[in-house]
Amino acid sequence: MKTLLAKEVRRFMRVPGQTVLSPLISTSLYFLVFGYSLSGRVHEVEGVPYLSFIVPGLVFLGLANNAFLNSSSSLFITKIQGTVVDLLVAPLGPLELLAGFIGGAMVRGLMVGGLTWAVATFFTGFRLAHAPATLFFLLLSSYTFSVLGVLAAVWAEKFEQVNFFPTFVMLPLTFLGGIFYSVRELPSPWNHISLFNPMVYMVEGLRYGMLGTGGGFSPLLGGGILLALAVLATGVAWAALQSGYKLKA
Repeated sequence: MKTLLAKEVRRFMRVPGQTVLSPLISTSLYFLVFGYSLSGRVHEVEGVPYLSFIVPGLVFLGLANNAFLNSSSSLFITKIQGTVVDLLVAPLGPLELLAGFIGGAMVRGLMVGGLTWAVATFFTGFRLAHAPATLFFLLLSSYTFSVLGVLAAVWAEKFEQVNFFPTFVMLPLTFLGGIFYSVRELPSPWNHISLFNPMVYMVEGLRYGMLGTGGGFSPLLGGGILLALAVLATGVAWAALQSGYKLKA
C-alpha cells in the first residue's frame, strides 16, 4: 500500500506544472478577476469583506477538482493500459487499493487547496476562525472527491466519460454552490432550490471554519452530509474493487 501511495504521489509530482501549478493559477485568476471586479460593487457579504468571503470557496474548488482528477485519471489510465490486472493479482485488498489511490489524490488536492489559500493570504490576510472545523472539511472534502474519482474511473470506458463528472456534474454544482455569493441572498425560489445542492453545505462549512460565518447553515449539518456521502462512496467503491466490476476482462 505504501508503494502504491508513493507511486501516486510521484506520478503527479513528475509534472508539477500541469498537476499543481496550472490549477493553482486558474483558481488564483478566479480570485483576481471575480474578486476585484465585484469587490468594487459588493463590499461585504455577511459582514465579511468580499475578497475574504470568496477565499474558502476557491480553496474548496481547487481541492475538490484536483482530488477527483488525480484518482480518476490514474486508475482509468491503468485500466485502459491493462496494468490494473497487476494490481488486482497483487496481495492487496480492496481497502489497500483504495487507500493508495485516495491517499495520492488527497495529497494533490490538499496541496492545490493549501497553495490557493496561501496566495489569497497575500491579498486578504490570514484568517482562521475555527481550526478543527477547517481541518475537518478540508480532509473530508479531499477524501470524498478522491473516492468519487475512483468510482468514475471504474465506471468509465472512454476518456470522455471520465470528464463527464467534472464537466457536467461537479462544475455546475460547485459554481452554484455559493462560491462567489451567499445562497441566502438569492431570490426565491433559487435560494430554496440551492438547499438541495450538497456543495453549498461543503462550501459553507469551510467558510465557517476559515471565516467564522456560515451563511446561517449549521456546520454540523454540512459535516453530516459530507460524512454520509464519504461513507456511501467508500462502500460503493469497495464493492466495485472487491468484485472487479469493469476492471477484470
